[in-house]
Amino acid sequence: MVIIQSAICFLCINCLGISAFYGIGGRVSTALLAAAIVIFISAKPVLKKQPAKRLKILAGGVRLLWIFLITLALSIAAAVCIIALGELKVSEIVWYIVFAVLMLFVIFWAGMLRCYFTSVQLGIKHRAAMLICGFIPPLNVIVLIKTLRIMGKELKFENEKIKIDKQREGKQICKTKYPILMVHGVFFRDLKYFNYWGRIPEELEKNGAVVYYGEQQSAAAVYDSGKELADRITAIVEKTGCGKVNIIAHSKGGLDSRCAITLHGCADKVASLTTVNTPHRGCKFADYLIEKASDGLCDTVSSKYNAAMKLLGDSDPDFMAAVKDLTAENCAAFNEKCPDSEGVYYQSVGSVNKGALGGQFPLNMSYLFVKRFDGSNDGLVSEDSMKWGEDFTFLQPGGKRGISHADVIDLNRENIEGFDVREFYVGLVERLKERGL
Repeated sequence: MVIIQSAICFLCINCLGISAFYGIGGRVSTALLAAAIVIFISAKPVLKKQPAKRLKILAGGVRLLWIFLITLALSIAAAVCIIALGELKVSEIVWYIVFAVLMLFVIFWAGMLRCYFTSVQLGIKHRAAMLICGFIPPLNVIVLIKTLRIMGKELKFENEKIKIDKQREGKQICKTKYPILMVHGVFFRDLKYFNYWGRIPEELEKNGAVVYYGEQQSAAAVYDSGKELADRITAIVEKTGCGKVNIIAHSKGGLDSRCAITLHGCADKVASLTTVNTPHRGCKFADYLIEKASDGLCDTVSSKYNAAMKLLGDSDPDFMAAVKDLTAENCAAFNEKCPDSEGVYYQSVGSVNKGALGGQFPLNMSYLFVKRFDGSNDGLVSEDSMKWGEDFTFLQPGGKRGISHADVIDLNRENIEGFDVREFYVGLVERLKERGL
């Protein structure tokens, strides 16, 4: 289909070479016909085998960009031949080239805009490169080839996921006895339009899970956040009659959840706690920062953060209280007074970056600092600090990348080679179901 459509575009462009012999009227008529065909190709729906609306648009954009590349190559070859033969006047050659460029311009941006607004894997770096280089031949072609590879992988990956979901449709493999409560980490909130957990909750719900969110403030002392979570758990149990919840908590959210269970009396309302990259033994790097930072700097950063988060909905954020509770010293004290509660299944998940180039900014930068104090880490939390409970799952894909503190909750919505984050959580919840939880 792409080859045929490219050939049609190429013929439209080269019809101008013939129409040049018939005066301006012939040129205008041919130009209008060619423009109509290009618009038709650009607007034509893509193949029906792309089931998701976003993927349909993305696939259509990729198709148009391949048409652009093929037509561009053919048009350059034709232009060289026309000039070499010397059959046309200079004005006619200029007319040919101008119209060819305009047609290619339309095809290129018709495809690029589709991809730009629908691709998840086309990050900020590549989007910026396309905007900067989109009008600069041949840089736009070089950048385009790279982005086509990225989007091609995205289409293949997402279509495979759709096949997997169709195969298990109706099995409800994530329909646990108790609902899932997903608890965010420090300096984030559960936002409606930007889910902290990325594409994970939708995948779980698609496979039968009932999902709630912690909704605690972005930053507060562990004890205070634990109280907020305890109130949230109680409200869910009383409203739904579900009896208990299965908690999946990331980062500091794992400490908050342990506090809610043990120190705020929610053990009878929690079936399981799965902590993900939680600093159970603290971060020595945090001790170092607090020790070295001046009181003035701490007060300035804290006041600005607290003021900003109040505008976003936090009732009483406390930046420094949250940071201090993540130090190795304070986590050791917390572990002494907050033992695991009987009747609750505890397990943990951990991951690490493999180097400073793994993951997205700024975790790829902080990795080196944390490594100096804590050893192998995910950009914030060390591997040893993540281990808690009866079982520990360590995630480490092949290659040089690793899985960062943000990757493990799909914060960046990035498909990582060797690690399907959505499928990992489906498996994790499926195992909770198998345990009767």
